[in-house]
Amino acid sequence: MKRWNIYTPEGMQDILFERCYFKRNLENSIRQLFLQSGYMEIETPTVEFYDVFSGTQNLIPQEDMFKFTDPQGRILVLKPDMTIPVARVAATKLKENLWPVKVFYIGNTFSYNEMGGGKQKEYTQAGVEVLGISSPEADAELISLAIQALQKAGIEEFQIDIGQVDFFRGLMEQSGLSELEAEEIRELIDKKDFVGVEQLVNSHAIADELKELILNLPRYFGSTDVIDELATKNVSGKALKALEYLKKVLAILEDWGFADHVSIDLGMVQSLNYYTGIVFRGFTYGVGYPVLSGGRYDNLIKRFGKDCPATGFSLGINMVMTALERQNKLPEPPGGSYYIIYHRNARKKAFSVLSELRQKGETAELDIASMDIEKARVYAKSKGIKNIIVIDENSNVVTIGVS
Repeated sequence: MKRWNIYTPEGMQDILFERCYFKRNLENSIRQLFLQSGYMEIETPTVEFYDVFSGTQNLIPQEDMFKFTDPQGRILVLKPDMTIPVARVAATKLKENLWPVKVFYIGNTFSYNEMGGGKQKEYTQAGVEVLGISSPEADAELISLAIQALQKAGIEEFQIDIGQVDFFRGLMEQSGLSELEAEEIRELIDKKDFVGVEQLVNSHAIADELKELILNLPRYFGSTDVIDELATKNVSGKALKALEYLKKVLAILEDWGFADHVSIDLGMVQSLNYYTGIVFRGFTYGVGYPVLSGGRYDNLIKRFGKDCPATGFSLGINMVMTALERQNKLPEPPGGSYYIIYHRNARKKAFSVLSELRQKGETAELDIASMDIEKARVYAKSKGIKNIIVIDENSNVVTIGVS
């Protein structure tokens, strides 16, 4: 019989020493970027009511969530998403705030769905939300911040694919398909099941040019030339407005100087239950999943009782670390500067030297194992410590380099 007390549950992991050091540094670096950009940090509970994410809201499939009950029998979940709790807070605790409100978070989420962090079921997300405003400037700021976050993390080669859910919605309205049929087409496109899309579209009396647009939707990707091409076709109403909006966002990103990092992908059709306009994903080489994703979700906060537009994105910290590792870009962990060994009669002097070094900002460690010089050298070398300070019984101080 296995001793489960020495294992972690499937999809959970221990993060040790150098990797944990780098993870915390990465989180702090991104936190600083968000703070400098005018965003305020928010923290929501690890445990939430099931109804926040599913129930009548039906936002996240229940099979993706870790569920349990409280003493009253109410269903609770480990938080599977960060944006939805922010929406709850916006509707219930920010009612009198001046809008827009800019918030960010860094925390752990839990999901049986492997998309969030490779094969991990617990993973860290860092993200931002802009609440209370709907404008191309807001969406462009979010995408620019996503780009800056990847750059801050040390990822140099990446691409942000930008889609527009409202363009797809507009085409569905023009086609006359029901909401159920539109959702079926969306799912087929999202799965890259082009044969299924063709069969469904061909089973309805849709104008040939519009039918061609829907069938070719997954192939419309690239630069702004894609938008110019589509504008010449049978596109009107909501679909045409969506293209114009997307073009404005891209123009702002060009002024940011980020045009080289973005491309259009109108075949990106996220959940219509959640997203309402611009959507985007960030990719880099070395990992098979997006390292970040986001978009506009103007109807989400309304589900919690307040009509409030919003847009945001989340960055997968674990995915970024995996990408950096596979790209051989994880930095070497810094070693300590000094290790102090001392004679017991010079203990007070040792404490004084230790305090002085730390006040100067140096990393210094005191011997607590009564090591001799040879053992201290082996220990220091194993931890990347550069120098050993030896203090003899007369409080004489000698510094020795670790080779």
